[in-house]
Amino acid sequence: MGFKTGIVGLPNVGKSTLFNALTRTAAAQAANFPFCTIEPNVGEVAVPDPRLDRLAEIAGSKQTIPTRMTFVDIAGLVKGASKGEGLGNQFLANIRECDAVAHVLRCFEDGDVTHVEGRVDPVADAEVIETELMIADMESIEKRLQGLVRKVRGGDKEAVQQERLLKVALAALNEGRPARSVEIAEDDEKAWSMLQLLTSKPVLYVCNVSEEEAASGNAFSRAVAAMAEAQGAASVVISAKIEEEISQLDAEEAEVFLGEMGLEEAGLDRLIKAGYTLLDLETYFTVGPKEARAWTIPVGTSAPKAAGVIHGDFERGFIRAETVAFDDYIACGGEQGAKDAGKMRAEGKGYVVQDGDVMHFLFNA
Repeated sequence: MGFKTGIVGLPNVGKSTLFNALTRTAAAQAANFPFCTIEPNVGEVAVPDPRLDRLAEIAGSKQTIPTRMTFVDIAGLVKGASKGEGLGNQFLANIRECDAVAHVLRCFEDGDVTHVEGRVDPVADAEVIETELMIADMESIEKRLQGLVRKVRGGDKEAVQQERLLKVALAALNEGRPARSVEIAEDDEKAWSMLQLLTSKPVLYVCNVSEEEAASGNAFSRAVAAMAEAQGAASVVISAKIEEEISQLDAEEAEVFLGEMGLEEAGLDRLIKAGYTLLDLETYFTVGPKEARAWTIPVGTSAPKAAGVIHGDFERGFIRAETVAFDDYIACGGEQGAKDAGKMRAEGKGYVVQDGDVMHFLFNA
């Protein structure tokens, strides 16, 4: 199950530097998790999770395979993208394929790096991108509404639902609000997601600051954080230059370098974690002598659906899931200890998987 976060931004905000650091970091990861270049602008990176190493150590697993997040480096946006300016049409198509959007915003002063708008104002930059996406959504909705007229008149239930949702989205956009601000009933969630509206995607603001301000941020990043909070979005502070330097160091050197910069962890790790949280995802584990592996699922996933992430047959023939909570697995020294202590549970089809569950699925082939 792949989850994609699109990295967007105006020209000269540090987006490409950040993505290049991301891909080099991925390439340097352990051999059992090779960096995967699907296209020149797409990279997969491991989601940092120290729990996986602890599980592997206890179980004596030969391999550890982390869960992963896909990042898509989307062509730089310019004003007029919604009208096809620059690489506008391709830009919009690439965003539509992503699950979330990370806006890289310039939060640093540098006379040698020209800003496309001739000033440093990350909040205004974010508004440029948001405006282009909103315009594109409005035009798309109006065209789609015209195409639904005949089906709606004929009483097509799906068309009627689609028309209703499109009109709700259009009303919000006309008020200057993105589609993600609309509250959707549970019965409409599937149809809503199928609309693939650009402004319905969750947003993460990435504040690219100077090296000196990587630990503390600055007035620009604080303004972005306030904007994000008001929108119910997320923000993270990163120095793309620092990330570029770290990506060329080994793990030990990187740790020393981070310490010298007053940073507890790499900004890219925080970016990956923030993207994971933004998409409302969680992790469960499968552990054995061959491998300890992390699996990504949306929060609220049932046991059969979680099993289906491994293989469709697991979901179709699901019988039960032998489950141990992560803390119990650690405290009891592994699977057998958890069994002996009565901490292993047999969960059925109605069980909702919890973050950190260690699971073994039984199924009919």
